[in-house]
Amino acid sequence: MTKSEIAKDGAYDIADPDPAAMIEALRAFGYDLPSAIADLVDNSIFAKARNVWIDFFWNGASSAICVTDDGRGMTEEKLLNAMRPGSQNPLERRDTSDLGRYGLGLKTASFSQCRRLAVRSRIEKETFATRCWDLDFVALKKRWFLLREAGETAETHFARLSKIPHGTAVLWENMDHLVADNQVNNAVHRKHFHDRIASVEAHLAMVFHRFLSSKRLTIHINEQNVEGWDPFLASEKATQQLADERLSLLQGRIRIVPYVLPHASKLTPEKHQKAGGIKGWNAHQGFYVYRNERLLVAGDWLGLPFAKEEHFKLARILVDIPNSMDHEWDIDVTKSRATPPDTLRPEFKHIANITRRRASEIYRHRGKVVARKTSQDFVFAWQQIQRRGKFLYKINREHPLVRRALQAEPEIIGPLLRFVEETVPIPLLTITNSEHPDTHSAPFELASAKEIYALMKEVYAVMLSAKVQPSEALERLAVMEPFDRYPELVETFKDEARKS
Repeated sequence: MTKSEIAKDGAYDIADPDPAAMIEALRAFGYDLPSAIADLVDNSIFAKARNVWIDFFWNGASSAICVTDDGRGMTEEKLLNAMRPGSQNPLERRDTSDLGRYGLGLKTASFSQCRRLAVRSRIEKETFATRCWDLDFVALKKRWFLLREAGETAETHFARLSKIPHGTAVLWENMDHLVADNQVNNAVHRKHFHDRIASVEAHLAMVFHRFLSSKRLTIHINEQNVEGWDPFLASEKATQQLADERLSLLQGRIRIVPYVLPHASKLTPEKHQKAGGIKGWNAHQGFYVYRNERLLVAGDWLGLPFAKEEHFKLARILVDIPNSMDHEWDIDVTKSRATPPDTLRPEFKHIANITRRRASEIYRHRGKVVARKTSQDFVFAWQQIQRRGKFLYKINREHPLVRRALQAEPEIIGPLLRFVEETVPIPLLTITNSEHPDTHSAPFELASAKEIYALMKEVYAVMLSAKVQPSEALERLAVMEPFDRYPELVETFKDEARKS
């Protein structure tokens, strides 16, 4: 049956979605407060704003957040369209500077945080246009009624917009997820609200750092300017920038710039702490995916077979993609996830391997220097002894773990060590090595960094319990078998131990 035949026959039903049910679905897109506000800033950037003011108003359960910009603003017609859910088809060709995709960002980001969304906007020399979604009103009327007034309580929050010639203000009220049932005079509730301000600032500093550092945008939070957080420490002399890569996909070009950040010894404590980012050094290693210079993914190996291990935490790789590749990269509505196309995965894996290897070498070099300077002898687990022209292999009783075990259970551990020493399969080892040379695994070669790190922690604790000074215990770790093979992990452990 053709479309015209269907129309003539009337063989269809109108199945409008239930407004209340649809709204609750739109509220569950996975935003948190920082990512929701970042979505509003995206709109401000696209509107050519030079300033974005984010004002948090504490008033218990009646608290509000207002985001105002000095962008070009919207007419009545454009505002009405912007407030319509699904105002943009993601398949349509968009402006290359557009940071949106689905035409849902303003609505879904706002609905995720509040039940009352009011937007006021004006272009230069025009009057204000205002529209408001009240989700409780929509649920009550069971119709998509978009209000033309924001309500009396909104006027105070819109005051900033009246002082600039053009721009837009987005107001969130009835924030049921953030301040439901909060009491104005409750110190705990107030502190929680203000703590969220700090999390928003840190997120925006990371996501929009390229706009902030280039002075194309200034973000003010409660009158304080946000300083951009550069994950690559590009201004530091000790930062290594590896060769740029350019990859083509369909009609777009992808730019990849690997960075290896400086070792902690090359940074001041303040810079090192700040460079760790929101989640810490280990969590922020990997690829940083930007779309139109807006950060989408802040440190991730993008599904490649790499673990986030300590000795690779200096590896951070910039990836620039255009907004024409949203579908190929599987960009989601919240703009917090991106997955490279399968055709690019081998190239990404190759670049990651090179960067990770270089990052590991930074620690390895540092570890070797420490090992050469130390006055401690290597502490081997096994000792070779010659008696009557024959070689014997004994477990070193002075090894910290062995000594601790002997002290705790001498009647059991002593005979057990002797049994192990007398049954070392030397003939089998000799035959295997002659038939399959270089096939024996090195100590802990098949173990994860996490396992080695845990053992290192245990040995360190044993030495401290034996009254070894912390500084000396750390130096012994650097030259102790098998840790001398993993200087990068030793350096990481030292950094963490000195902080605690």
